[in-house]
Amino acid sequence: MLLVFDTNVYVSAFVVPGSESDLAFRLALRGAFDLAASEAILTELREKLASKFGLTESELSRVERTIRSAATIVEPETELDVLDDEPDNRILECAVAVQASAIVTGDRHLLALGAYEGVGLMTVAELLYTFPEFPEGPPSTPPISE
Repeated sequence: MLLVFDTNVYVSAFVVPGSESDLAFRLALRGAFDLAASEAILTELREKLASKFGLTESELSRVERTIRSAATIVEPETELDVLDDEPDNRILECAVAVQASAIVTGDRHLLALGAYEGVGLMTVAELLYTFPEFPEGPPSTPPISE
């Protein structure tokens, strides 16, 4: 299964230890599924973590390295204009480029699509429901700061 995480999933995974998003990202680190991201997703994530949560450059680099270790980074060739929110379009572009099984998101605008170009959309809770064999959860996501 190849998934694309929306930026909001990464934010929650790195800012809220023990959250469902944290558990989902830990599953990716463990290899329970394949993960893809794009430079545009990483750029938006850096901007949000810096502006809204005050992460330092060192912390941002650590987050990016951790994601790069778990995900295949792609550069979509097609630019989409499906939703009003441009960052949502970047998520769709990445998912379509890698022919992802699904996008994992908490964004109601993306979820409202149901599916796009054969790519499903699901919440983090729906993703976790597919992994009942990990009730205790895999090892934790590396902390942002050491």
